[in-house]
Amino acid sequence: MQNNPFSERLERFRSLMLQEEIDTFVVSVPENRYYLSGFEAEDLLLTESSGCLLITQAAQYLLTDPRYEEAARKEAPDFKLAIYSTGLKQLLPDLFSELKSERLGVEEHFLTVKRFREVEEALFKVRPSAVVIACEDLVERLRIIKEDAEIEKIQKSIRLTEKALQTVWDALAPGKTEKEMAWLIEKTIREGGGQAVSFPPIVATGQNAALPHGVPTDRKIGRGEMVILDLGSKLDGYCSDMTRTWVSGAPDPKLVEIYKTVRQAQLAAQDKIRAGIDSVAVDSAARDLIRDAGYGDNFGHGLGHGVGLAVHEKPGLRKVEPTLLEENMVVTVEPGIYLPGFAGVRLENMVRVTKTGCELLTREQLFYTW
Repeated sequence: MQNNPFSERLERFRSLMLQEEIDTFVVSVPENRYYLSGFEAEDLLLTESSGCLLITQAAQYLLTDPRYEEAARKEAPDFKLAIYSTGLKQLLPDLFSELKSERLGVEEHFLTVKRFREVEEALFKVRPSAVVIACEDLVERLRIIKEDAEIEKIQKSIRLTEKALQTVWDALAPGKTEKEMAWLIEKTIREGGGQAVSFPPIVATGQNAALPHGVPTDRKIGRGEMVILDLGSKLDGYCSDMTRTWVSGAPDPKLVEIYKTVRQAQLAAQDKIRAGIDSVAVDSAARDLIRDAGYGDNFGHGLGHGVGLAVHEKPGLRKVEPTLLEENMVVTVEPGIYLPGFAGVRLENMVRVTKTGCELLTREQLFYTW
């Protein structure tokens, strides 16, 4: 990434704050916190916090506890550091008073009720006439368009994921268990330098493949079965996500039919993607093809989602989330067909939206061409 992208991001975020008439904003979402400051700490639980940002037009604070003090000084040098030992409520009243906060923005989709009440009470204690504004996806409006350096990092994460996919692909065989293959994915990503998997790998064979988000079990791969492999890595803070479906030996003709249908749907959707098109139209390109093949009731999830600092982020490619696609959005294209009690197929690529189409970020490999 460029030397210091955070100053430019802060400038753009402050413009958004002005548009929304917010004078102070509390950033709690870990990915948003990193995006604006460079502070890399992660929160493993919603009830746990390694800190938050407090941003105004004239100042920016990073509030954290002593565990992260050294890291915060190093990673976020442009932020004033405020250390608390007994929780955020220890610092917030004085800061809200100093900053003369009257219209305070918070991230409504992340704060727990308890944390929200702490922020609200701290504000009203010193600014009784102030208002709290629950904001949806304010920082995410910036994150949705990827910088060139971000796309480079995403591509590196994809290359690592592809390495893990090839490793497990070569190891798959009848008698191997879903758990064995899931562990091989995690092991390969870690040994390849990844920070972590971007989500727990999905390895689902036979009837289990009818579960779109199936959890790996001790079930062994049987002959003629299809195995869904959905995996991703996190590298230098950025995620990847891809899916292929492997087959053991000669599959049932029905499986070949649904595989071909899913692949055709994926290609149809990719052909539809370009800057300026509604995401719903992209979803429909795949969904209509699957419906016309007789499997409309067997494709129940959205076609895709954005990927970046989080493995699932804006924009969504689904009917309930219309978004005009813009250049340098990065999205997945992942149609699937799931037949309960029988099998399932899903195929997933990652693409970058361009002015005239899309650039395939994942390699065109490990597809069957029966």
